[in-house]
Amino acid sequence: MLVSILIPCFNAERWIAAAVESALAQTHPEREVIVVDDGSTDASLDVLRRYEGRAQVHAAPHRGGNATRNRLLELARGEWLQYLDADDCLLPDKIAQQGRFLAAEPACDVVYGPATLEHCSEAGTRRELLPIPRPHDPWILLARWFLPQTGAPLFRKAAIESVGGWDPAQPCCQEHELYLRLLTAGKRFAYHDTNGAVYRQWSDQTVCRRDPAEVRRRRMAIEERAEGHLRRSGALTPARRWAINQARFEMARIAWQADRAEAMSIMTAIRASMPDFVPAGEAARAHYRFAYRLLGFARTEQLADWRRRLAG
Repeated sequence: MLVSILIPCFNAERWIAAAVESALAQTHPEREVIVVDDGSTDASLDVLRRYEGRAQVHAAPHRGGNATRNRLLELARGEWLQYLDADDCLLPDKIAQQGRFLAAEPACDVVYGPATLEHCSEAGTRRELLPIPRPHDPWILLARWFLPQTGAPLFRKAAIESVGGWDPAQPCCQEHELYLRLLTAGKRFAYHDTNGAVYRQWSDQTVCRRDPAEVRRRRMAIEERAEGHLRRSGALTPARRWAINQARFEMARIAWQADRAEAMSIMTAIRASMPDFVPAGEAARAHYRFAYRLLGFARTEQLADWRRRLAG
């Protein structure tokens, strides 16, 4: 089983060597490592040149992350694809463990498992496991944003090709938008508890951190597309409907702090989808749920604001 390890790189001179080293250190024997430098203006390409002969290194004009992932898709010879962002890394047995699982699951198109989040700051690094809770229904996991970051799955190359690859117009939530199209196309997802991908958070300049309102808009669009597909196909179970609206509710609570009109618009979408929706989880503990049932969302949030000010 040939696995293509695909690394898009843009201005990642601090991290790219560790990413490539982790790809070359994979214990799975049938692999190729391909890196496309997306027009870096730092020393990334100089670092990459050191790996020529052990990895394929390609330089290209700057086109953006998803366009670069699609170029890597074109270059890949493997039946299976391991995407790896330039500031992330893999544990040595990551691909080998998922490969053994796939040998027993030949119909699978995407195998996924938990990732490790590494927080990097001047104070040092800290790692935490990002578990994937049950039920392992990929539609519920997509709705709740529990499907993992780009480096955690292995993808069947033919599956990604069949849905048109990565969307170059998608500025954030990129793997989630791809997951949506794969699920909509009927591709088979399987969970395996491999913990082999390390996802680093170290910069405030990513789209996800720089523009949270754009992230919410893109995520809301994915939730809406997922709900629409499930409804049309007769697969919108009560559990899936609730998961979609719980995700909307969590976004509404975050939006309330920045844009109350946006928050109320999200709540309107919830009422249209599920008039009897009641939230749960960390975003709506028992005292919040009591007030929500009694007073509704806006007044409960006003109460929460008052409590925060009092605590402050």
